[in-house]
This record gives sequence, C-alpha cells and structure tokens, in this order.
Amino acid sequence: MKQHTIAFTGGGTGGHVFPGIAVAEKLLCDNETTDIHIVWIGSNGGMEKDILSRYDIPFISIPAGKLRRYFSILNFIDIFKIIGGFIAALFFLKKIKADLLFSKGGFVTVPPVLAAKLLGIPVISHESDLDSGLATKINGRFSGEMFFAYTETMDSWVNNFPNQKVLVTGNPVRKEIFEGIRSRGREALNIAKDKKVILVLGGSQGALEVNNLIEEIIDELTSSYFVIHQMGKLSYKKSDRKNYVTASLFKEDFPDILAASDLVVSRSGAGTLWENGVLGKPAILIPLGAGSSRGDQVRNADYFENQGAAVVLKGSNLNSARLLLEINKLLDTKSVITELEKNVKLICNTDSAEKIAEIIKQDIGSRE
Repeated sequence: MKQHTIAFTGGGTGGHVFPGIAVAEKLLCDNETTDIHIVWIGSNGGMEKDILSRYDIPFISIPAGKLRRYFSILNFIDIFKIIGGFIAALFFLKKIKADLLFSKGGFVTVPPVLAAKLLGIPVISHESDLDSGLATKINGRFSGEMFFAYTETMDSWVNNFPNQKVLVTGNPVRKEIFEGIRSRGREALNIAKDKKVILVLGGSQGALEVNNLIEEIIDELTSSYFVIHQMGKLSYKKSDRKNYVTASLFKEDFPDILAASDLVVSRSGAGTLWENGVLGKPAILIPLGAGSSRGDQVRNADYFENQGAAVVLKGSNLNSARLLLEINKLLDTKSVITELEKNVKLICNTDSAEKIAEIIKQDIGSRE
C-alpha cells in the first residue's frame, strides 16, 4: 500500500485549527484503501502547537509574520519572518514529500501555500467565515481548489476567479463534539436537575468584554441558572460562587459541557458558530467589533441573525441589562428556543469533514 503524506497548515486561533483537525481525523480513520500520513505546519510559539499535541499529529513550526492592511513599522519586521517561513516551508514540504497541502487559514498559511505552489504540490484552501480574510485571498490565487462554508462567499469568489474549482462544504467539526453526553456533563459539574445551563464562551483566547458583561449580572444569573464560563487564560478568575463554574479554557471536557448547555453566549468566530450549530444550540452572539478585528465576526453574526438562527447584541444594544433581558426571554420562551434550534441546524451541516476528506482522497488517488 502506497503511503501518501498530506500537509495541513493553519493557526493563530482555534477556528483555524479545529476544523482542520476534523478533516485530519476523517482521513486517518479511513485508511483501508490508502495509507495516509499527516503533518501540520504552524507558527513558532502559536497556540496551534499546544492544540495539536492533544491529537497525536506531528507538528512542524515555521516563522510567521502578520499581514496587515494598515501602515505599521512591524510590517517591515514581519516581512523577514514571512520570507523565513517560506524558506522553512519549502524545505519541510520537500523533505516530507507532501502529496497535497490543505490550508485552513491564518497568517501562518501563506508561506506554505506559496512554497507548495513552487514545488508543484496541489493546494486546497478552506474559508470558514462569511467574508474571506486576507490570507485566504492571497492563498486562493495559488490554490487549485477553494472550499467555503457559505454559498454567499463562494458566489462572490467565483466572480473574481471564474475558472477555479470551488465548492461549498460548510465548516468541519471535530468528531468529539458529536460525542458529548448531556447527562455526563451535568453530573460532572453537579448541576441540580431544575437548573438550566448557560455556557459562556469568549473564544479560544477569551474575551474581556464578554467577561465583564457576565460579571455585572452574575448575581441575577446564578439565582436562576447554572453558569459555565470559559474566561480565557489572561482573564481567568476562580469561582467559589454557587451555580458558577469558571475555566481558562475547556479541553477534553468541552463536548460534554456543550451538550449539557441550554443556551450559549459567545463570540461569533466561525468555529464556535459551527460547533454550536451542529448540535442545534440556541445562542446569543456578541461579535468582536470591526475596531478590534477585520469585522468578520460582525458579518458572521448578522448572517445567523438574518436567518433566524441566533440573537445578536452589538453596538448600542450591547450592555449587561440587555444581555440579561435576552437570556431570560429565551430561556423562558420554549417556542423561541425551538425556532433558533431549528434554524441553526439548517445552516450548519454535519458532514463537512467527510466531504473534504473524500475530495482529498480522490485528489491524491488520481495522482497515483
């Protein structure tokens, strides 16, 4: 049986790593007809190395420079990191004899994609957000195939790249998310039977804004509900309060915790949206604003709200009193919760990882 080596690249946030892991899992679980070896290329000092260590996927680190749309002296410094990343990626891709490169996004992906193109290695890129990021726009010019989570994103892309092979796949979700057990999550945290559970997620790196909003209304929340709060490493505070559990970052226990939740309060990063969505979790979204990002979370959130799949708080509507009002309204109104559950499942398909893995296998098989 011939061995094929597939290089994955992505990093910076969990949203650029976990979907790639979902695809890798599908490829590694189906090795009956093809012997597949997977290597991940990420940044020096990036969070992706820590995440990958939990999945037994070999990790190769390269220098990574940030791509900025605005003037900064750091642009001149980072250009040398990008060049260094390109040289390192060129060396490693040639050394491991990669048959294909799958790019999941983030600034670290640009050097490996460029190196793969130079080496004649096929490249597939996937965009998780409604709007394509700068790294994806660059990578797309050197990718043989482009995959998107949303039809709207693909349609706008086709106008610029009419001859490229494109496909809407949705966002891949790692298999452990589907394996969470509600009763196990509630029992692990000793949650009373009469308590509904609110899960607060600030993203893989936490969210000070979300944490502050919850802190302002925690007395009211814990008097009626059980609150589970992922605070982020920099903002973590241990809780001694009844009906309130905090953590810096949920890891192996996250699937059970997500399964146990009745309502999710979160940012609107693509990965978080899809992991909530495939389980039909009703959500209140607090997107990271355009002043702190490129605005992708705002547009992701608006899309879900327009589809009747989430409640969104932003701008003048974003304050702790309004958040408490919306939480109580949702958890007190079964019909509204049911509608959100139904609509979010219509957006978030559950077979994205299978689709992408199957295409990758077909692509490498066609090269034999």
